[in-house]
Amino acid sequence: MQPGQIIVLATPVFFLLIAIEFAVGLVRERRGTGRNTYRLNDAVNSIGLGMLSQISAVLTKLLRIGIYTAVFEHVALFPDATFWTSWYGWVLALVFYDFCYYWLHRMGHESAVLWAAHVVHHQSQDYNLSTALRQTSSGALLGWVFYVPMAVAGVPPLVFAVVALVDLLYQFWVHTEQVGKLGWFDRWFCSPSNHRVHHAVNDRYLDRNYGGILIIWDRIFGSFKEEDERCVYGTRSPLNSWDPLWANAEVYWALAQDSWHARSWGDKLRVWLKPPGWRPADVAARFPKPPFDIHALRVYHPPVPRSVLWFGGLQFVLLLAGVAFFLWHSDTLPLAQSAVWLAALTAGLWAVGGMLQGRFTVAEALMVHAAALATATGALGLTGLHHIFKPLVMVIALFYVAACARRTGAGGQFGSYFWLLAAALAASLAGDVFLMLQGFFIPGLVSFLMAHLFYIALFKQGVPWFPSRRALAIPLAIGGGMYAFLWAGGLPAALRLPVAAYVAVIALMAAQALGRASVLRTPASVGVAAGACVFMLSDSVLATNRFVVAVPLGQFWVLATYYVAQFLIVRNTVAGAPAPVADQPSAVQRLVSSATVR
Repeated sequence: MQPGQIIVLATPVFFLLIAIEFAVGLVRERRGTGRNTYRLNDAVNSIGLGMLSQISAVLTKLLRIGIYTAVFEHVALFPDATFWTSWYGWVLALVFYDFCYYWLHRMGHESAVLWAAHVVHHQSQDYNLSTALRQTSSGALLGWVFYVPMAVAGVPPLVFAVVALVDLLYQFWVHTEQVGKLGWFDRWFCSPSNHRVHHAVNDRYLDRNYGGILIIWDRIFGSFKEEDERCVYGTRSPLNSWDPLWANAEVYWALAQDSWHARSWGDKLRVWLKPPGWRPADVAARFPKPPFDIHALRVYHPPVPRSVLWFGGLQFVLLLAGVAFFLWHSDTLPLAQSAVWLAALTAGLWAVGGMLQGRFTVAEALMVHAAALATATGALGLTGLHHIFKPLVMVIALFYVAACARRTGAGGQFGSYFWLLAAALAASLAGDVFLMLQGFFIPGLVSFLMAHLFYIALFKQGVPWFPSRRALAIPLAIGGGMYAFLWAGGLPAALRLPVAAYVAVIALMAAQALGRASVLRTPASVGVAAGACVFMLSDSVLATNRFVVAVPLGQFWVLATYYVAQFLIVRNTVAGAPAPVADQPSAVQRLVSSATVR
């Protein structure tokens, strides 16, 4: 049985224990003897990050197991399988692993680049069993280094994998506030009390209690601290987001910014190696950050309607089922298929996070889900499902635009935005349907040509025709170069004229959107321009894949960029539409919480 399948089988046990802990918390809160430590949005975010960690691990096997196996096969000093598979060999291997884990964990708090990976586990401001499932997706990039001594010693890869799983599973139960101190057990083992200290941001608790199973490592190496005051959880730079991608990237991004701004080349490197929070003096002076104040911490809990919260929970349950199915079969899937499903499931988790944060509407989240499924089924050749999900994306987008127009009582210039957007989406829907059918390439091309003409008219609203010469020249030059590339690559003679017209129109669409952004300089106009440019990229990949040379995972890239383009255009056109009543904020802008996608 593979590790992914073991995790799938363990999942019902995890959720049963979470349900028990939740029930105990509710009872204690009603009795006044404790408190409920769960919030739906935080729990979904934590479990979602665990799901993302598990599916991304499918692609990092080379780092986690491959390098270990290579070192074992070439350098192992004592590769005696009989010894390591005896009961005392297993115990020694587990203790050995726990010792290596202690130093990985400790360095994860003492080196910024390792903290950038480990921080994901600490971001939750709640402390419960769902927090245990909150894991990084980038830990394998450098974490494997700390286990090389086990390979050198001769611990077989199978034994290593098993004790690693045991060490990980043990740590699940210590993430709870419902279990108090355990006397002698606390002195030897990692326990709920000991690990609460580790997750706290209190001054006296910071960077303490790193042990995975055994807490004696902390006692030996001077990092132990007993729990003696109430813990405050999270990080000293709160995430304040339910976005799983940003959760994994936030510290890397902050380090990259500080490294970029540092004047000294030495400081550019030290930013990554020094302890978290260290900043070069010149960077700290030019870009100051407020000092940490534990009394100023606020629990991140963005208000969203209860219906949206529960709908997000339902979407999350469906994603959980999809992740379980993927993990069960992941070891038999080719790497390319695994990558496609990783992208689709990640997009779904990202959409749920945005919805729970109030950043996406329900319709926008559904559009992302349908687009992810359309992309995955198209790339993997699941034709029947693809024929359902591909048109569904544009249908959802049309309903969303119609609902926005109805809610705002769109009329005049404000109404023309929605009519032109709806017309472009309807033409795109027709193009999607035609391109799914054999022998309908030309009707599909004409449909998308009409969609781009509607988009040009849409992007003309409120600005002159092609207001920026540079914005006009660059897309036309790129379009001309792309057409020459297609011609030289064997574009059929019968298609040269219609493709030339199509290239010209999409280049003009991008030019009008870029020119509009140069005039308005609003986040929404920039988002629309980005969508138009991605649309141009999508069509370039499509044409290259169809007429010149097969692009690796070509269908995936064509569909993924196409849906990114449509999402950016729809979302930012709705958010940036002019107010229907003079001097009044747009109701749509109140409906949509943000004009751009992070």
